[in-house]
Amino acid sequence: MTLIAILMGTLAAGIGSVWLAAALSFGALGRYTQHMLSLAAGALMATAFMHLLPEAFESQAGARDLFLVLLVGLVFFFLLDKAELWHHGHEHHHHAADVGSADHDHGHGAHDHHHHGHAHAATNRPAGAWAVLAGDSVHCFGDGVLIASAFMADMRLGVIASLAVLAHEVPHHMGDLVVLRAGTASRRAALTKVSLAGAVTAIGGFTGYWLVDQLQDYLPFFLVVASSSFIYVALADLIPQLQKRLSARETTAQIAWLLAGIALVTLVSGLAHAH
Repeated sequence: MTLIAILMGTLAAGIGSVWLAAALSFGALGRYTQHMLSLAAGALMATAFMHLLPEAFESQAGARDLFLVLLVGLVFFFLLDKAELWHHGHEHHHHAADVGSADHDHGHGAHDHHHHGHAHAATNRPAGAWAVLAGDSVHCFGDGVLIASAFMADMRLGVIASLAVLAHEVPHHMGDLVVLRAGTASRRAALTKVSLAGAVTAIGGFTGYWLVDQLQDYLPFFLVVASSSFIYVALADLIPQLQKRLSARETTAQIAWLLAGIALVTLVSGLAHAH
């Protein structure tokens, strides 16, 4: 009975929060793409600095060890980004060779060069998708373990923990969907990828049910690894896209949305901890 409750709670929190985030970001807020990037940057940074890291540092784990994991995590996600860019560049190089041979055969040099420029622009999109999904999966696994331990302590506490995770994940998943949407043409693909990462919550819950005592010691490290991915994506992928010369009005709107993302996550995390 407890295991069924854990699986239901983790799936509701993990996937339910993604679908709720999608309804908000693709529906009412879908047309404000640039503003959503600001909101995403604020939400990801606040999730890391106001929710995950404080929780990790409140544990028995040593600060030096946690900072080392944070540093290694940031370097790892930087290398993951590099690998993704290199892979895109490799594909782009082959595409260039194909276009070159087409130019030679048909003499449409100018037209193909223009088309090729568009292809290059397409591969130049933000490459934070893998970092977001990897960090998300680790974060969701940690959430699953937390929900499992709450259910095992008390059924009512488990329900509250599931609702708290669902609530604080919504603004964060809105940020994830914006990052993935910027890197892919398809909303469905972005939603599927983030939903799969959300489903890892159930794996965390299932694992937590069997290994809750052994995993409790590692939870702070899961939280820090997830934090490193969100900090990296916010600072390396999202903020640089916002660093454009804009009018005073546009800059004010950008800062307002960034602060809204921070405030939203901070408020929801605070409410979740209050219960």
